[in-house]
Amino acid sequence: MTDQTLPSLPFRVASISGRNATHVKFRPSAPERQAIAAALGLIDLPALEFDGDIRPLGKRDLILKGRLTARAVQACVVTLDPVPCVIDEEVTRKFLEDWQEPDAEEAEIPEDDTAEALPEVIDAVTVVVEALSLALPLYPRATGAALGEAVFAEPGAAPLRDADLRPFAGLAKLIKPTTGESQEP
Repeated sequence: MTDQTLPSLPFRVASISGRNATHVKFRPSAPERQAIAAALGLIDLPALEFDGDIRPLGKRDLILKGRLTARAVQACVVTLDPVPCVIDEEVTRKFLEDWQEPDAEEAEIPEDDTAEALPEVIDAVTVVVEALSLALPLYPRATGAALGEAVFAEPGAAPLRDADLRPFAGLAKLIKPTTGESQEP
């Protein structure tokens, strides 16, 4: 895997039994994990395993269900220091023969985001890599890392601060303090 291509674990839909489950186990080698880490922008992927089944769902549809476990290292969004994380998630993907892509004009959030069209070949690694990318923290932060306030201004000008950019920041200056006494005439 010197060219950093992603591994593949294909299952031809025509060869999957209509009654029994087909076992899916994926534990990539170090070079395969390195390729997956590079594809996802990770610093490291020390461990990755998927164990599950592809089984019939009704007469013509299939479901891939299993457990994804991983240890990954991402870069901190503030300091770029390594931030380790542990993933342990149930993965479900339904492959439906009559599934149709929603029109762009009628696009709305689908009720079942685990469903997609039934392909000729189900590549379990594609499902695993997608599930891993969705399970990773969006903004990993190292312990103690804090995003400070950036202040920019031209020489001689008063800098704008984050508090100045809040929509109602100026309202506090307009409110007259009350002394607590009744001000009725």
